[in-house]
Amino acid sequence: MRCEITIQDTIKSIDFFDELDDGQIEQLTSISTVVSYPKKSILYYESDSNTQILFLVSGLLKIYKLDKFDNEIFLYHVYKNSMISELTRLDDESIYCFSNAEFTEDSSVLSIDYKKFKNLFLNKNILTIKLMNTLLDKTHQLQCIVNRELVFDATAKVAFMLNQDLEMFNKLKRQEVSFMLHIQPETLSRVLKRLTRNETIEVTEGNVNILNVEMLISTFRGVGV
Repeated sequence: MRCEITIQDTIKSIDFFDELDDGQIEQLTSISTVVSYPKKSILYYESDSNTQILFLVSGLLKIYKLDKFDNEIFLYHVYKNSMISELTRLDDESIYCFSNAEFTEDSSVLSIDYKKFKNLFLNKNILTIKLMNTLLDKTHQLQCIVNRELVFDATAKVAFMLNQDLEMFNKLKRQEVSFMLHIQPETLSRVLKRLTRNETIEVTEGNVNILNVEMLISTFRGVGV
């Protein structure tokens, strides 16, 4: 017999809500929906606005912008059990979208009415600290993106991704990694060989393993961070 996952179960699976009691989860359930999205579908476009605060329940979401020539500039991935929305003010009832969001896997999203969420929780200082910490993490993520795009050289870019997101690096094709980091595939290959020669990493059957974390971090530490 198939067991259907309820919205309550979905909310309980997200760490952001782990301090809520059963009554509060019931309140949150009443203002929430869960929506499924197929791979390659768009969640929102840059300059859109909505009135929902969004969390990725399962799957993977790619956040990117387009330059004036319509070339895609990869920013970051949103992983399951994470907040998607980019909030700039807590007192606004609409949430402005600063980038584009596309699902790279079949995914599901928890959508919560933001105005009612504020009234039921944030205005009562429930989940406020959680939200502030999440927004600070997003700010730090933006700082990392600025370093990656404007400060890091190719070696620092690769080392930073290996340190921060090794699983995704190994999951993607090398050409996809090159595209994300905005470097040539040949450059990526040279960097990996260099890191292998100095025994920072090893490459086994196409997968990278980190041998010396300190040396890897020293490759980008001090370069804009």
